[in-house]
Amino acid sequence: MLENDPPPFFQAHVFVCCNRRPDGHRRGSCAARGSEALKDYMKARAKELGLKGVRVNTAGCLDRCEFGPAIVVYPDGIWYRAETRDDVDEILSAHLVQGGRATRLMLTEKDVPPPKG
Repeated sequence: MLENDPPPFFQAHVFVCCNRRPDGHRRGSCAARGSEALKDYMKARAKELGLKGVRVNTAGCLDRCEFGPAIVVYPDGIWYRAETRDDVDEILSAHLVQGGRATRLMLTEKDVPPPKG
């Protein structure tokens, strides 16, 4: 942030890829892997946990569908893969409640989509 910037409206933004590609697409899609239901659950759980200043949003393609359902938390820029409600709970607890990381679920620099073609 620059000196004269207003304070952030949210402390954390959680983007959940809900991109849907046609069935059989070589890259798959997060929506086909259940991301829409996981996003709805994450939104409800964040509210239940009383997480103030946290916004869970639907995102279009985050370009990592091969590893999805893909989630990214900003401003930290930490990427996760969540396949179950337990995974979502782990991300919320470790990252947004405790301020750490859900290491087991993190996508790293090694998780790079194959070249488009």
